[in-house]
Amino acid sequence: MPKHSKRYNEIVKKVEREKFYSLEEAVKLIKEIANAKFNETIELSLKTGIDPKKNEQQVRSTISLPHGTGKSVRVLVFAVGPNAQAAREAGADYVGGEELAQKILSEGFTDFDVAIASPDTMGFVGKLGKVLGPRGLMPSPKSGTVTPNVAEAVKSFKSGRVEVRNDKTGNLHLPVGKRDFDAEKLTENIKSAVQQINALRPQGIKGRFLQKIVVSPTMGPGVKLDLSQFEI
Repeated sequence: MPKHSKRYNEIVKKVEREKFYSLEEAVKLIKEIANAKFNETIELSLKTGIDPKKNEQQVRSTISLPHGTGKSVRVLVFAVGPNAQAAREAGADYVGGEELAQKILSEGFTDFDVAIASPDTMGFVGKLGKVLGPRGLMPSPKSGTVTPNVAEAVKSFKSGRVEVRNDKTGNLHLPVGKRDFDAEKLTENIKSAVQQINALRPQGIKGRFLQKIVVSPTMGPGVKLDLSQFEI
């Protein structure tokens, strides 16, 4: 069993492990227990009913949070010509063509949060799958990160668009704000995230798509949410 800090052991006493909290109760409690010395990220974790071994049941898309994530998102764009200039003007942190792809291949450069590619660059971007794929950074049309309108995509991710992608166990994890968000903004972000994710339900799933929802701070325990309060 891993050893937890004295701080963690104290705050975990405040969470009833078997209780399913209302969203308002959970947000109030999360803001109370997120008392680390930095502005903790608030994360939403969702257990789904998908079979992650089936390609047709994979969940990969993007959603927009009404109040953003509170995080500064580093965006890399593969683009050339006018698209490259448009990406820079939209606020992309890194922009380039084959030379940027080569930097990733030769140096393992992955110091960014989102990678966007214009369709005409996929000839060389497609070779980056082994480096970017395991990190969840590979551009994909399903997630809106392969697009002819790179400037719009950059602005969207910079303003709080979040990629949603199931892990190997079929679960989803995404940031929904920061500790310093007021309760109303956190509540609205969580409600919006759950509704948008529920709309991504793949065809062919039997039974409930979203089976368990937990909200937690970076350095604290999870708080289970009562599913009956959501329209899922």
